[in-house]
Order: sequence, then structure tokens, then C-alpha cells
Amino acid sequence: MSHSSILIVLLAFLMFGLLSQRLQSTALTGPMLFAGLGLLIGPAGADFVPFSITSSTVHMLAEITLILVLFSDAAAIDFRQLRRDHNLPVRMLLIGMPLTIALTGLTAFVLLTEFTIWEALLLGAILAPTDAALGQAVITNPLVPVRIRQALNVESGLNDGIALPLVLIFAALAVAGPDAGAPDGFLSDAAIRLAVAPLTGIFVGYAGGRLVALCYRKAWMSETAEGLIALALAFGAFQLAEALHGNGFISAFVGGLAFGNTLGKKCKFLFEFAESEGQLLILATFMVFGAVMVPIGLDNFAAPTLIFAILALTVLRMLPVSVSLFSKGISALTSAFIGWFGPRGLASILFGLLIVEESNVPHKEKILAATIITVMLSILLHGFSAASAARRYGAYARTMGDCPENMPVSAEPFAQHDARQV
Repeated sequence: MSHSSILIVLLAFLMFGLLSQRLQSTALTGPMLFAGLGLLIGPAGADFVPFSITSSTVHMLAEITLILVLFSDAAAIDFRQLRRDHNLPVRMLLIGMPLTIALTGLTAFVLLTEFTIWEALLLGAILAPTDAALGQAVITNPLVPVRIRQALNVESGLNDGIALPLVLIFAALAVAGPDAGAPDGFLSDAAIRLAVAPLTGIFVGYAGGRLVALCYRKAWMSETAEGLIALALAFGAFQLAEALHGNGFISAFVGGLAFGNTLGKKCKFLFEFAESEGQLLILATFMVFGAVMVPIGLDNFAAPTLIFAILALTVLRMLPVSVSLFSKGISALTSAFIGWFGPRGLASILFGLLIVEESNVPHKEKILAATIITVMLSILLHGFSAASAARRYGAYARTMGDCPENMPVSAEPFAQHDARQV
């Protein structure tokens, strides 16, 4: 990048920071603005950004961002509340997510006729993970019941790690051909990846939390060292799981959950990281997405792909969520609210790049294009609707008492919960 293009990017970050409070009252979100900026200064615009789709920089940036966001978001979850209210995210992950993958795959097979069934299911697995970063106005709004916010946060933290083994197996089946069966040992390999990840995350997070608490008590460490420790634990949980053939993303999320709730004190760095460095990484990732990947989606734009993307963000997400939450005392409006806020973002971008760079799937460019168009729509639709929908649903939940979780409906308890950043 030239000096002038770097200055333009830095000026964009500066202006966003200066106007951040004002933007919160509008329908414009950071991912939306920076994806647009990336498109403007990328190859399809002024061509200031020299990245290519094969550049490892894009992949690395998305992976680093996802690891750190997963760890910091999980560390802010109150585990005591989660243990009481675990049934929502568990049902969404174990019932809603498989249904979403199946329905999305079948819809892709029907609408995108060039795909084999395995390629269609691969696309369904790529688009299954949700991204809380695109719905921050919902996750952080104190009027939205705590249980709903935590359910969305936990779901988005775990579903990318659960989807990754399916992405890999469907990619292998797509390469092998439409009549291929499951590769030998897949089920055992997937079970190992999913079992190892939480164990490594718990180990790293718990051990790290205990060590930090001990060193605080003995006055061996300074508060400024929190950042170094948190970063080391986040990447340590990821790398240890990968070294043991587990899923690093699940490990990073579980590690953050264990660390935040073991430490037992406010970890100032993690809160500040989520508000500053984490936000910077997210915005940078979406800027690169706009510069490098959006032009690919636009070049491959077609009516069937647009119809598929709309369905993927609506019916194919909301119906499985409704089925998974059926009989749990959740109203139709609450179910629709949870179902709508399943935005697609970082994990889908990362999985799409993974397929393009490391597999020989016959129609991988088409799969990537469908992924890009879906994420583009999600950035726009969920970005425009997040703040207003959160306000309206929060007001509804308070006035109508639509809190089947027996949660308090006053804003004060929510504010107290948010203040407890661990």
C-alpha cells in the first residue's frame, strides 16, 4: 500500500472513532462502513489495496480477529447465569444448527443447480456459524433480556468450531464426487476434534485465571501486563487444541469462559480490548473483505444466488431456531428475534477462504461467491436493523413481561450484569 492509501485508511479509523457515539444512534454500523470503504479503495474502486484472494494476509487477519474476539467475548459471560440458562444455546446448537445446515444445503442444491449435493451441504456448513460482531447493538443493549443476549453470544462463540469439521468433511466429499461416502475415520476424527477443544480451553483458561489471581494477590504483576497475559492465553488455547488435533476456535471460546470466571475479578484489559483493539481488528477485517472479496461476489452476482442468500438469512435460519426453541416457553416474537439475529460474518469469510486456498472442490469459486453475497446482505440487513430491533424488542419484553426465563424486566439488573466485566 502507498503512503497515501495508508493515510486514507488511518483517517477512516480516526473519523469513525470521533463519530462513534453519534453513529450508535443511526443505522450505520462499523462493519457496514468499512466494508464499503474497502470496496471503494480496493481493486474494484480506486485500487489502493494490492491484496489478492490467495493472499495469506487475508486469511491470517480473519483468523487472528476471530480468536481474540471469541476469547474476549467469552470472558465477559457470567458462567453462573449461563449454567442456569444453558438450555437455549444448547438447543440452538444441537437442534437448530444441524437443521439450518440441512435446509440451507437442500435449498442451495435446488436453486444453485451446478452444485452437487455435497457442495450444497458444504455451503450450508460454511454459512451456519453466526457472528455477534454484526449484531453488537443487540448483544450490548441492556434492555434486551440477559438470557437472550447470552444465548446469542454463546451460540456465535461455539457454532463456528462445531461447523468446521463439517466444512472439512463436506469439502472432502465434494472433491471425491457425488456418489462418495464418508471418508474412513471421519466420525472418530470429528469426535476427537470436538472433545479435545473444550478440554484444552478449560485447562488453559482455568490455569491462567488461577495464576493471574495468585500473582495479583502477591503483587507480582502489574495491571499493564493483563494485555500480554490475555493475548498469550487466547492464542495458547487455540494452538494447544490444534496441536492435539482439536478445534482451536472452540478452545479459544471455552478458554475465555474459563479464564473470566476463574479470575474472579474485573479484568480491565479484556473489556478495553473488546472496545478498542478488538473493534479495530473487526473493522480492518471487514475493510479487507470489502476490498478483496466483495468484488468477487459482485462479479458472480446472479438472481438465484441472491434469492438463496435472502432465504439463508431468513427462513433457513429462523425456522430451525423456532423448532429448536419449541416448548421452551419462548414466544413467537422472541423466537423470531433470536432467529433473525443470526448474522453471517467472520467465520463464514474464514471458511470460504479456507475452501478456496486449501481444497480442490470443483465449484469452489461459486461457493465462495454465494458466501460473499450472503455476508454482504447480512452486513447491510442486520446492520440496519440491529439498533432499532433491539430497542423495540427490549421495550416489548419490559412492558409485556415477555421474559419466559423469569428474568427481571427492569433495566437496572441488566446494567449491573454488564458492569461485571471479567
